[in-house]
Amino acid sequence: MNRTELATLLALPKRGPAPEVRSRTVEPRDGYVVETLALDLGAEKPVRGLLTRPEKVTGKLSAVLYCHAHGAKYDIGAGELLEKRPSFLSAYGPLLAAEGFITLCIDVATFGERQQPAESALSKALLWHGKTLMGNMLGDLLAAFGYLAGRDDVDASKIAAFGLSMGATHAYFLGALEPRFNRIAHLCCYADWDYLVRTGAHDLHGHYMTIPGLLAKTSVGAIAGMIAPRPQLICVGYQDPLTPKPAVERALEETRVAYARANAPEVLTLVEEAETGHVETPKTREAVLAFLRDMKG
Repeated sequence: MNRTELATLLALPKRGPAPEVRSRTVEPRDGYVVETLALDLGAEKPVRGLLTRPEKVTGKLSAVLYCHAHGAKYDIGAGELLEKRPSFLSAYGPLLAAEGFITLCIDVATFGERQQPAESALSKALLWHGKTLMGNMLGDLLAAFGYLAGRDDVDASKIAAFGLSMGATHAYFLGALEPRFNRIAHLCCYADWDYLVRTGAHDLHGHYMTIPGLLAKTSVGAIAGMIAPRPQLICVGYQDPLTPKPAVERALEETRVAYARANAPEVLTLVEEAETGHVETPKTREAVLAFLRDMKG
């Protein structure tokens, strides 16, 4: 499967050039700056984006498109960038600003300031119209990438996608769809979906992941393989029912084949935690930071 075929399967909405910023407020914090953006993504209302950056920006900086998690915490959305949630050691926005990154997170549909309609209702409505909620979310995130890439203070050749859980799924799908991402890092959501169906664990995922015909045509391992030859960091915990070791190994076989074909096996990195579940750990935190720092070099 190629990018065009994947976009068709997702019913990925077509977006124009970088979205217009309807409003922007700037708030200095302790050692970093928060920008609150209202982005015109073609929805009925502008979409909230939260952006963190260093206090002083000289030249063009590396950037991260941060994909927020699910966790049935529909009220959080992009707020995850600034406020710690249970699966994380701390919020990434201030941390990445201190590391010299510009980081953007938007509310995807049904989260944050976009809670209505609810996930199940919107997913069903879109499916009935031949569309998918996953495609809707990814279309908005790709538009957010366009905004980041067009900023005067961002080096468009050095933008990564990163997320945990739902954000992880979004991150590797984004990497498959958009070749301009420099690298992709993801935590706690990489596994062969067919294996999860066989064990029943797939039902722990949200409705947003319902993509008609996906497993008849491709797989998570193949989709993540489409990121090759760009660097990819995969972090999993084997006590997580969404990333059991056999399902990770099955997906990894396919992803490794793609990286081998691209003559880039050395830039595919797996970080495993045998005794932890659906959470970030000190080990995975340091792996993520090292992975992103390497982009700056």
